[in-house]
Amino acid sequence: MGWMHTARFLTTAAQLHHLPPINVPEIAFVGRSNAGKSTCINTLTQQKQLAYASKRPGRTQHINLFSLGKQGLTDAVLADLPGYGYAAVPKQDKIRWQRVMANYLVTRENLKGIVLLCDPRLGLTELDEVLLDVIRPRVQEGLKFLILLTKADKLTRVQGAKALSIARLQAGGGEAKIFSALKKQGVDEVAQLLWDWSHEAPSDPDAAPSPAATQTALGHEPGNETASEHDEPTRED
Repeated sequence: MGWMHTARFLTTAAQLHHLPPINVPEIAFVGRSNAGKSTCINTLTQQKQLAYASKRPGRTQHINLFSLGKQGLTDAVLADLPGYGYAAVPKQDKIRWQRVMANYLVTRENLKGIVLLCDPRLGLTELDEVLLDVIRPRVQEGLKFLILLTKADKLTRVQGAKALSIARLQAGGGEAKIFSALKKQGVDEVAQLLWDWSHEAPSDPDAAPSPAATQTALGHEPGNETASEHDEPTRED
């Protein structure tokens, strides 16, 4: 979908208060380290290095935002949250970042949907279940939610169908889909779903932001949000 291909880097932040206030729908990508999150984002946007992973998984602890929209206008934002669960990260750092992620998922006002990426060969882990518990109240209130089973090319058709059936039961009011960056399976379907989430008519038409207001919000200088440096980029599996 051409709309996804307009993605461009907006800002990065190590703390929630560094994130700029944005009045367009935001969709967060979350998942364990090595679940294929960066590869998924790059495949959806057809950009090889838009999102990237650290050479030391779990060490890059920043929220990266990418704006979406044609002709220079922004009508949605993708949020790439760092992978979690990597064993080499000190326990105190894990706890600190888990709190940051939980606070983001619970308090980010313009958050419209969450995509949880999962390697279907492993299934949902304990940390994934914790995340589901955190977001469940918001999903019940209408927050969009998708479990995306990545690396589907590594499964047989029977295995894929079984994994998808289990994920649909675990989604709890959300959706579940199969995805393969290698075979481009599910790419168009997921891109269309994210567009639908971002362009759903608001319950109150008067609440919809004007293009001018959107650009004002995104044009606000966020201070030191971009001061944190990325680690040297490399691709996820």
